[in-house]
Amino acid sequence: MQTKSPARLASLLAPLTLTLFLVAGCKTQQSRPSTSTSASSAAPSSAAASIYSAAPEKIDPVAPPVRIRAGFFEPFTDSRGNRWLPDQAFADGETIERDPGLPIANTQDPDLYRTERYSMTSFSYPVPNGKYLVRLHFAETFEGIYGPGERVFSFNVEGQPFKDFDVWVKAGGPNRAYIEEVNVTVADGKLDITFERNIENPEINGIEILPAQ
Repeated sequence: MQTKSPARLASLLAPLTLTLFLVAGCKTQQSRPSTSTSASSAAPSSAAASIYSAAPEKIDPVAPPVRIRAGFFEPFTDSRGNRWLPDQAFADGETIERDPGLPIANTQDPDLYRTERYSMTSFSYPVPNGKYLVRLHFAETFEGIYGPGERVFSFNVEGQPFKDFDVWVKAGGPNRAYIEEVNVTVADGKLDITFERNIENPEINGIEILPAQ
């Protein structure tokens, strides 16, 4: 039997070795996971970055007079021609609108006292720094209150406290308008009022912020 020389054997095996090497290389390349990261996943786009870094919209201070009707969501004009803004700038609470025929004494604008916000915790409205007269409008119109002492709450207007405030007592009974006036000085660009429940929820019908007289 004739034996092939080593040189002859090597020449025959060379093509087969090259083929196996190429096939193995292709399989390795296909199975290897990609480690590159696209530009969109490596860093947020400029649009996304602007969203993350955008500051909250700033509300410019409003020069008084400012009048806000609590519990009402449309502009309102009173009997003197004053324009009232809809309910706004309160934190928390609920609103209610009473029967349009409900009689309200001691006022020429009974509609103002037929809507209210109650259970609120605070009110904050941007105004230029300065001195103001704040007028708070109240009327006890809840049929579940039967006498004095059944709704008592406290509030603070720019650091001036009003403790154990009873609308029934102040107004002299139910369905009667009462206005509490307080002079304040604003030094931080906003007029702040806080409310605290003592007995029953605090309530309010309107707020006026007027230039100091």
